Amino acid sequence: MITFLKKYKAFVIGFFVVFFTILYLEYIGFIKISKDEYIEVIVIFTFWWLIASVPIYKFEYFKKNKIVVYKILGLILLLIVAVIVDSYWKTPDNPIVIFLITSFWLGIFYVAFSSFFKKYKLFILVFYTIAISYFFYVRLFSKNLDTYLNNEKDTAFIILTLPIPILIILWLFEQWKWLKTLKAEKGKAELALLKSQVNPHFFFNTLNNLYGLTVEKSDSAPEVVLKLSDMMRYTIYEGKQDVVSLKDEIKYLENYIELHKIRYQKKVVITFDYTYHEDDKVAPLLFIILLENAFKHGVERLTKDAYIHINLTTKNNTILFCIENNYEEQKVTDQKGIGLDNLKDRLKLIYPQKHRLLIEKNKTVYKTTLEIETQ
Repeated sequence: MITFLKKYKAFVIGFFVVFFTILYLEYIGFIKISKDEYIEVIVIFTFWWLIASVPIYKFEYFKKNKIVVYKILGLILLLIVAVIVDSYWKTPDNPIVIFLITSFWLGIFYVAFSSFFKKYKLFILVFYTIAISYFFYVRLFSKNLDTYLNNEKDTAFIILTLPIPILIILWLFEQWKWLKTLKAEKGKAELALLKSQVNPHFFFNTLNNLYGLTVEKSDSAPEVVLKLSDMMRYTIYEGKQDVVSLKDEIKYLENYIELHKIRYQKKVVITFDYTYHEDDKVAPLLFIILLENAFKHGVERLTKDAYIHINLTTKNNTILFCIENNYEEQKVTDQKGIGLDNLKDRLKLIYPQKHRLLIEKNKTVYKTTLEIETQ
């Protein structure tokens, strides 16, 4: 329930904004709320509640998708036309105005919940076609206006507005299913993460190197033990947290790099530049997969001039992680590892529509850029 409220807090904010705005407008006499037309009042309130909530809910999305903004401006223009037509003709329940308002509502619903709308578009369009056809029939073919207003208006509006609560209930059901699926998929992803967290090849190689250092009575042995211990602790305990400090994640990557350097007798150039804020947080063990791939497919297969360049920056609640390495094309196989797929699955679950993973490569250079919006 808490996850649901966090995801849709915009609608909670929109509810209270519209509620208190309506109370204030009634208090100053700008509007009058009919106590008898409670169905109409509920429908109008729901309408403006959604209108106020959607821009808040989709704010970041709107900033990045100007076409959607243009669609919304078109819908606002449609609403203005409806208001002008209603003011000009002053006809009660003007069929043209009702049609424009209905089109506006469907447009808003489509823009805000396009995937849901597309999934149920046949149901929505058929339902609304029947509902608005019935309204037109009652409104246009009643004996007279008084007969419509006194005997048939309530029934017509109930049928016309019936799709709204049905769609809301259906949407809430879809969200409930999404939460159940998310919980199950998260469990699978966590299990997959646990399976891929500790690379046995890396672990045993490090232990072998540590053994060699202890035989030589090297002063580096205690430092290696400490780094390996820190990595194992971080993997086991911090790896199951929802978010961790970016500072700790960077330290984990540095330990991994230092332990790898011990293995190589050849010259390897590894740079790791980063800038961050102390309060930055991120889901754990995302970047390590990309770093592992750089070592596995680049450094370990090159005989000379191997390099890995890593850059991590944060700005405006966005983390940008770039890693570039060279490799020998003829030694790269077509076999696809589970590491990158696991990363993509975790990103979809943890940062849906808030991440971008870009892979660029040529004959000798492989570069991966991961951008994450943390809020």
